[in-house]
Amino acid sequence: MRWIIAFVPVPLCVAQPAPDPQEIIRRSVGRDLLNFERLKNYTYTEQDEERQYDKSGHLKNTRRETYEILILGGRDYEKLIARDGKPLPEEEARKEQEKMDRELERRERESARDKEKLEKQRQQQRKFLNEVPEAFDFKLLGEEPVSGKPAWVISAEPKPGYRARERLAKVIEKMRGKVWIDQAEYQWVKVEAETAETMSFGLGLLKIGPGSILNFEQTRVNDEVWLPASARIRVNARLALLKQVHDEIDMQFRDYKKFSAESHFQAEGGSK
Repeated sequence: MRWIIAFVPVPLCVAQPAPDPQEIIRRSVGRDLLNFERLKNYTYTEQDEERQYDKSGHLKNTRRETYEILILGGRDYEKLIARDGKPLPEEEARKEQEKMDRELERRERESARDKEKLEKQRQQQRKFLNEVPEAFDFKLLGEEPVSGKPAWVISAEPKPGYRARERLAKVIEKMRGKVWIDQAEYQWVKVEAETAETMSFGLGLLKIGPGSILNFEQTRVNDEVWLPASARIRVNARLALLKQVHDEIDMQFRDYKKFSAESHFQAEGGSK
């Protein structure tokens, strides 16, 4: 018997170059702007809890408010519906409804030019994100699963000498942090950031000190869009050079429903 031995060439495993973190961020910014446009098609519930501490770190006050975010005249509107976990008293609830009714009437009287101007202002609010890829030095730290899906973990440090063009970009240029970006969709799924130096607002009357922290997470809704799930802000500030402010704010976003002009509200699942 004759044996024939065939040698099959096995391709060498060539290590793939690590993805460019700046390019990942650039692509993710484009996706975030798309999400922002789709958000105006959704109603949802937002719960805000604010905790105030004294200068010794002791809790001195807690306030929790719940809002229903509605679509009125093509734009979002916040309607207060609960406080400290309890529905508003009947009289206050009636006033909130009357307030919303007046706003709806006002918006329905707006001219096309007015609506165009307001929409332009809305888009301008997010324009600062276009500066993010240039404002920071990025480093790919590795990969971590988020909600069971692989995500890149990227650190961001303020780029020395960078001068922001947009007003809101002047705020983020003084922050450092990490961002988790879903590998399949290039979506921001988680952000941890802190102020790297003092930030001033209102002619310097409000100063946000270094170490103020922002945590932010998103969730997938209706298998078409990523929308906010939660945010936490911890602020160490000084107001008018006199009063020290130590606040924590927790925000929860849930019950997303796609808005339908014909039926007013149309639930399509995908709630958090």
